[in-house]
Amino acid sequence: METERSTCGSCPEKGGQCHESHPDQQERTQAPKAVPRDDVKSVIAVMSGKGGVGKSTVTVLLASTMAKKGFQVGVLDGDITGPSIPRLLGLKGGRMRTGPNGLIAPETELGIKAMSLNLFFDQEDEAVIWRGPLLAGAVKQFWEEVDWGELDYLFIDLPPGTGDVPLTVLQSLPLKGVVIVFSPQELAIMVVKKAVRMTRLLNVPIIGLVENMAYLECPSCGEIVYPFGKPQGQRVSEETGFPLLATLPLEPLYTKFGDQGKLEMLEAEELAKFASYLESLSL
Repeated sequence: METERSTCGSCPEKGGQCHESHPDQQERTQAPKAVPRDDVKSVIAVMSGKGGVGKSTVTVLLASTMAKKGFQVGVLDGDITGPSIPRLLGLKGGRMRTGPNGLIAPETELGIKAMSLNLFFDQEDEAVIWRGPLLAGAVKQFWEEVDWGELDYLFIDLPPGTGDVPLTVLQSLPLKGVVIVFSPQELAIMVVKKAVRMTRLLNVPIIGLVENMAYLECPSCGEIVYPFGKPQGQRVSEETGFPLLATLPLEPLYTKFGDQGKLEMLEAEELAKFASYLESLSL
C-alpha cells in the first residue's frame, strides 16, 4: 500500500495527491449531473454506513420536524430495493398519477410529498431485482421526472453503504449536504467512517451526525438502559470533526407509529437542535 501511495504521490497530474482521487478512478466512477431544477431549494441526503441503524426512520423524523416548522418538505426514497418510506408515512401504492409537469408525488396528512418505487406497486412486498445502474437511474428519474412543486427541503433516504445509488446521488444531485446516521455499536461506528470518507472524497458537505438507538428508557421505572453500549456520538463527532445534531433513543413508539403509517405525527424533541442548526446555516 505504501508503494502504491508513493507512486501516485509523484503523479504530476495530481500534484502529489493520494491515489484515491486519481483522475483515472474519477473517470471510471463519475456520474453525469442531473437536470437542475429551481423549485427545490435544499436537497439533503440521509445516509449510513450499514443497514439496521434506523436511517429511514430518522429521515421521516427529520422531514416531519421541518414540515411542522412550516416548511414545504419532500422525501425521495432512494432505497429502491428496500423501500420503507411509504409504509412509514402511510402512503399506499398502485395509485400513481401523471400531470403536465411529471409524476405527481403523493402527500401525507402533514403535507409531506413523497416518491418511492413501492408507490408503483399494488403489493408493498413486491421484489425489485435490479442491478446497480438501474437502481441509480431510478433515483435520478425521481429527481428529474417528479412534479415536486415548490419545496424548501427534499430529503433523500439513501440505501446503506457506499454503492451505486449513494455514489450517483452524491455526484449527480445538487446536494446542500449529508446527514449521517449511526448507532452506538463499534461495528456501526467503524462502517460509518467509511461513509464519512466517501463524502469527503466526493467533496460533499456533511451537515452533521445523528446517533440513533442510543438508549432505552424503561416505561415502568424510568431507568436508562444502553442496549448497544454507551452512546458514542460525542466521540465520533470529535474524531470526524462534524457536529452531533441529535442523540435519539430506542423508542418503541417509533416502531408503533411507523407500522401504522403515522410516524410523521410523533414529536422528536431531540431533533429541535437539528432544525435550528439547519436554519442557522440558511439551508
